[in-house]
Order: sequence, then C-alpha cells, then structure tokens
Amino acid sequence: MEVGASAYRVLLVGDGFRVPLKGLFDGVVLAQAGGVCGFSEALETVQRLHPDVVLVDLTANAALEAIERVMAERPVPVLALHPGVLSGAEAFHALAYGAVDVVERPAEPGPDFWHMVGRKLMMLAEVRVSRHVQAPSPCRERPSEGDAPYPLVAIAASLGGPKALSVLLRMLPRNFLAPVCICQHISDGFTEGLTQWLGSETTLRVQEASDGETMVPGSVYIARSGSHLQVHPGGVLSLESSPPVRGFRPSCDVLLTSAAESFGQRTLGVILTGMGRDGARGLKEIRERGGRTIAQDQTTCVVYGMPREAVRIGAADEVLPLEQIGPTLVQWVEEC
Repeated sequence: MEVGASAYRVLLVGDGFRVPLKGLFDGVVLAQAGGVCGFSEALETVQRLHPDVVLVDLTANAALEAIERVMAERPVPVLALHPGVLSGAEAFHALAYGAVDVVERPAEPGPDFWHMVGRKLMMLAEVRVSRHVQAPSPCRERPSEGDAPYPLVAIAASLGGPKALSVLLRMLPRNFLAPVCICQHISDGFTEGLTQWLGSETTLRVQEASDGETMVPGSVYIARSGSHLQVHPGGVLSLESSPPVRGFRPSCDVLLTSAAESFGQRTLGVILTGMGRDGARGLKEIRERGGRTIAQDQTTCVVYGMPREAVRIGAADEVLPLEQIGPTLVQWVEEC
C-alpha cells in the first residue's frame, strides 16, 4: 500500500507479523511504514523511517530489548502484542521497558482483533512519549499524628500509568508511613498481573484491594478490575459493584472522593498520565477538604489529559515532573 500523507505510519517489529494482518491496513488511516523488521533492526528502522507508532510482537526477550533501545534513543509510541493469557507479571515487562500499552494476541487473530488493534494504534499515534525517568534514592521519614490514623496517598492513573506508577513507587521507602491506594484504568483481568509486576518494582508491599480490609502504612492497594474502590474512616476499604461512573469502573473520582471524605486534610492526592477527565473532580475534593494534591506535568506525561483537566479546574496544589512526585510525597507525609 502506498503511504498517504495523512495516514498514520505503523512500523511492524517481529516475525509474527510476516503473515497477512487481515483488517489492520484495510482503510486509509493506517499505513505500514516499510517492511516488517526484526528486533535487532528496530531502532535503526525507527530512526530511518520515523513511524508514528510501532507495533511489537512479544515473542522473545529480544522484543523487550528492542523496545528499551527505541525508547532510550528515539521515543515513539509502542503497542505490544503479548501471546497467551495476560495473567502474570511478565505481561507488564513491556511497560517497564517503555511500551505505552499491551494487548493480548489470540492464537488465531481475525479481522475483528486487527480492527481493534488499529483503533488503538490510531489513538496512540497522537500520544507524545518521552524517555525513561530514573528514580532517585528515597528520603527518610518520621511519624506524624492527626485526626485520621495516618496519612493516605491516593493515586489516579490511566494511559501510560503502569510505567509512571513503577517509577513513583520506587521512590518511596520501605517504611513509608502512609498506605497508598491506586486506581489504574486497565482492561478487565489485568490488575492481578499489574499487582505482581509493581510488587517486583518496589520495596513496598503491593496487593489487590480486598473488601473489608483495613489498610496498613507501607502497603499499596490496587483497585480491582470491575469494582469501585472506596476508602472509609479508620482506613477500611470496600469494593463496590455499582454502575460505572462516566464510563469507568473502577473510577478514579470514586476513590479520590472517598479518600477526601474519610481522611480530610491527611489525604495526599496524585493524578498521573492518562486520557480523559476521570480523577480531576476527586482531586479537587481532596484539595477543598484541606488535603494536598499533585498533577503530573505535561513534559513527563505519556498523555496529558487527566492532569490537564485537574490543573484546569484548580485541583492541583503542585504540577510536578514524575521524578519529583515521590520525594514530594515523602516530604508531605513527614509534615502531615
């Protein structure tokens, strides 16, 4: 197919793409950039062809190395296709190396699958990506007192969030004196793998949140797929099966608002990279109840959607690059 001037140019990386991809390039919006290239050629091909987005087949460890090299030298949005069921931490290694999103590839993908992949590629082609951010050494903290049993960190994230979360959590010390609750927009069934992967990235204890569980400082609680996560007085968590809020379940707004209502001025809210507006209202609720809030800055966001909305409505005390968010939270916990 001849690449049109207005088409998004897609580079295919991996042997799994040497068979026809029925439906992916049927329209005029996506066009293949060059031929299918091997993992060792990925960086050179990206530098030469300047594709809008890269599709990588995760069929070997070399795929992860290719993603890492591209994101370090010539960042471009990467969508990774993972064979098999995405239930373990290995499914998130591609995110650690810089991929923006990961999709499970069925054994025999048909036109419907490739149409879905095409829609994702079109969305990702508009995303601005940046090089990896390294986490600095964590600071020390000391106990604090207040009306709530301890400070609480509540985090909202969406597209690009897993990588940002791993960077942020690595900045927090093992004996961090606040629990951390996270609502990450992710496909159903992926939170188990996300939990395992984040647990391997940080010294903090990371787990999926359980209904009726009481939070413990130094632990991280991930909102489960298909359930709203809410925080109640005393640090008790609940999982709710109520309808999606503005299309999301779990909803970032539900988590952040419940944190504000239960922990008041001892709530520290963070909104990370993501598309849309979910979380901005909840972050503003935290600020209005005396808590402190951070929005990730545009420079370090994969998608500056959710943080932009938070800034627009006056929900953020601070707008910070990703590498400054962790140390700031450590400082605020000291003061809280």
